[in-house]
Amino acid sequence: MTDAESPAAAAFVATDGGLRWRFDGALTMDTAAGALEASSALPLPSAGVIDFDGLRHADSAALAVMIALKRRGVAEGRPIALEGVPPTLMSLAVVYGVEPLLAA
Repeated sequence: MTDAESPAAAAFVATDGGLRWRFDGALTMDTAAGALEASSALPLPSAGVIDFDGLRHADSAALAVMIALKRRGVAEGRPIALEGVPPTLMSLAVVYGVEPLLAA
């Protein structure tokens, strides 16, 4: 496992004064649970945007994290929009039939 794929390197970070979150690192079976757990300590972004432009590697666990974040948004009354999701990951969402769960 490289440093970029280590659980410590995978994190959501509040940006723009808490308006947005940005994800940096790998979101895989090895890192997803830790990244999701750590995100629970952050208030959801006030603008409702989570940016995945910093996503360096992903597998199906990334979809599970994204769905969990969308559900958290619904539970907290804050709609979440996912930006920068790689096309390959969106293709995987289509194959699994979960693309509607990721929509804005």
